[in-house]
Amino acid sequence: MTAVSMTQVFRRDRVGMISLAVVGFFVLLAVTAPLITALYGKNPTEHYGQNETGLLSPEGLPVLPNGGISAEHWFGIEPGLGRDVLAQLLHGIRTSLLIAFASAAVVAVVGVAVGVTAGYLSGLVDRAFTFVCNVLLAFPALLFLLTLGPVVQTRFVGPEESEPAWMQFTVLILVFSAFGWVPLAMVLRTVVRSLREREFVEAARALGASRRHIVFRELLPNVWAPVLVHLTLAVPAIVTTEAALSFLGVGINEPLPDWGRMISRGSEVFYDDPTYMVFPGVSLLVFVLAFNLLGDAVRDALDPHTVR
Repeated sequence: MTAVSMTQVFRRDRVGMISLAVVGFFVLLAVTAPLITALYGKNPTEHYGQNETGLLSPEGLPVLPNGGISAEHWFGIEPGLGRDVLAQLLHGIRTSLLIAFASAAVVAVVGVAVGVTAGYLSGLVDRAFTFVCNVLLAFPALLFLLTLGPVVQTRFVGPEESEPAWMQFTVLILVFSAFGWVPLAMVLRTVVRSLREREFVEAARALGASRRHIVFRELLPNVWAPVLVHLTLAVPAIVTTEAALSFLGVGINEPLPDWGRMISRGSEVFYDDPTYMVFPGVSLLVFVLAFNLLGDAVRDALDPHTVR
């Protein structure tokens, strides 16, 4: 299927187009979050409940109904600390998407390099690849994620110091990438093993083309479709996993805004202030659902057997 026909098929998919618009809207919010919050006049880390009178009760709950929603705080304020919910939500999008897209980029590079190499060379390289993949697939990735954060913090950060933001992001990206490249590489290995027996590859070999030429000119242009499909499905999975880790207290730490930690705090005060949990929960649900539907639409558009 050519790129033109794939685009035409995708444009006829209304669900796919709506999903693309929703995902694009979230990405736009993430990129422009500092500008939006500057125009809005609120900071995601400032404790407004302590600087303004009457916003929080002695128990730390918003005094105004619906979580403190007002003309000053459009989505209300956080129970306890009194931070603006809208500002936190916008910067939380940046946190999730930065980790997800950075991890997906590393997964794509490593997965393509390893998968294409193993599929083309075969032999000992292929057997070593299979062994490593089986080990990583059998490894409890979530348990590793849960234990690595505290280990890194105690190893590189002093007891009186807080873990710097760059270290938190780096650890999550590296761990997501360390396990995320395996499914993509296994798919590409199978695709390349099929492609290397095709006529155009045999013709290139007969003409004396080097391995480098065959890999970069003949094989790589034919594997971009499964890579694209995999990444569109991997990004929402990374977003939900990162939110789950922050919910459990081992992901992104204070004071960086994060959806998972907002949901965790919201679950603690849900019966007294359900609004604080609703906004990040609905945002996470809408984004992940839209990205998954976008991935399905991309997969259908790239499938030459799809009937519309």
